[in-house]
Amino acid sequence: MCGIIGIVGKSEVASALYDALTVLQHRGQDAAGIATLDGNRLRLHKGSGLVRDVFDQTSMLALRGSVGIGHCRYPTAGSEGSAEAQPLYVNSPYGIALAHNGNLINTEALRREVFEDDRRHINTDSDSEVLLNVLAHELQIQDRRQLTPDHIFKAVAGTHARCVGGYAIVSMLLDYGVLAFRDPHGIRPLVLGERDTATGKEYAVASESVALDILGFRLLRDVAPGEAVLMTLDGRLHTRQCAEPAKHAPCIFEYVYLARPDSMIEDVSVYKARLRMGEKLGEKILREMPDHDIDSVIPIPDTSRTVAGPLAQILGVPVREGFVKNRYIGRTFIMPGQSERVKSVRRKLNPVGLEFRNKNVLLVDDSIVRGTTSKQIILMAREAGAKKVYLASAAPPVRYPNIYGIDMPVTAELVAHGRTVEEVERMLGADRLIYQDLDDLVWAVRDGNEKLADFDTSCFSGEYVTGVEPTYLADLEFARSDDAKSQRRQAG
Repeated sequence: MCGIIGIVGKSEVASALYDALTVLQHRGQDAAGIATLDGNRLRLHKGSGLVRDVFDQTSMLALRGSVGIGHCRYPTAGSEGSAEAQPLYVNSPYGIALAHNGNLINTEALRREVFEDDRRHINTDSDSEVLLNVLAHELQIQDRRQLTPDHIFKAVAGTHARCVGGYAIVSMLLDYGVLAFRDPHGIRPLVLGERDTATGKEYAVASESVALDILGFRLLRDVAPGEAVLMTLDGRLHTRQCAEPAKHAPCIFEYVYLARPDSMIEDVSVYKARLRMGEKLGEKILREMPDHDIDSVIPIPDTSRTVAGPLAQILGVPVREGFVKNRYIGRTFIMPGQSERVKSVRRKLNPVGLEFRNKNVLLVDDSIVRGTTSKQIILMAREAGAKKVYLASAAPPVRYPNIYGIDMPVTAELVAHGRTVEEVERMLGADRLIYQDLDDLVWAVRDGNEKLADFDTSCFSGEYVTGVEPTYLADLEFARSDDAKSQRRQAG
């Protein structure tokens, strides 16, 4: 879950890239970076932390050029820190900077291929660096005298043939332009936009349409699964399907939690999808608790606010703001370790006592992953005086790890893995726990675009659209455990 942006403009783009990254900040808070093309020279600045902390006036003034890419990162199975901040760069061939959202599931095999066959050295644990070098090699075996769009698209096809997983890529080829492409299943999102200026058209690609909105770009469409988009320095747009047809399966968790509500993904409004999630969840609660004693519905800020409205309307009870959020605390889901997540909940939310005292409340959250946050919030509600605390999740039980770019923990750390709803209910300390049904979640998203036949629902269903080797899941268990992450941070 990272944010990416690429622009081929007619004037300086550094400030536009910065602004885009600030509205994509929810997709990653570990590191940020911008690379621009200044004539035939690459300008690059990146570092650990939030976008506002990585860039200052001096660094922004140095990022000259009308072409550039940007990235805000959150780590998945790789290690954290500035060494893996993106964009990443290789100087051969041509000079390539690359930013990546997603996760490859054949990284180790590719790492050996890149070293033994392609004769390239990988310097970090990042699958993004592996992907960059695969692309670089595929470009290198093309006609080196004059690189054409046809050669570039053949290189992307070669990259698709070698890489397995979920990925959206934006790269900058020095002297050529910006190249973007998406995995053959379209798991990770990528959108294309344009805007008119006095000197001609400008093009941009981004993880979410909200980044295009803030910059005044018109959303053209989603980049198709397996498609490559080349925006050349002369202002032309070239596109080509570079991968064999595969099942189109966008990540459904984007709609549940990851994406901003004001984004459009696959022609589906994230906001309206969440409204429909609330409708379905309300209908389920009414079926299971027809004589409910709920006094009010309280969303857990911020993602679940959209869900809470229609849910409460169906139940016939008011929505109340029961928690005040500290805006200066990051998203708890992507905190690096368990101890940090536990501490951050109390710093992040404070209950409004009057909304809990002597009341039966229904708390609504977008999803329940580890259960750490939910347990703490339920306890806060009881301490604030609630008589009964019910909990509803807009998503089904998260029982399996996500392997396509979302750092969901190992199965042992997933509160719903191997447990019934009643067992999770007792662990969290809720008087009643209600999960969204998977079929209802799929309906809520698909109703916005009936052409969407399938979704990646792997964290709920355990079904991986690319297929997966059992050994990979076992290795991922180790790489993603909180203990392993703590050891890597101490070593760093």
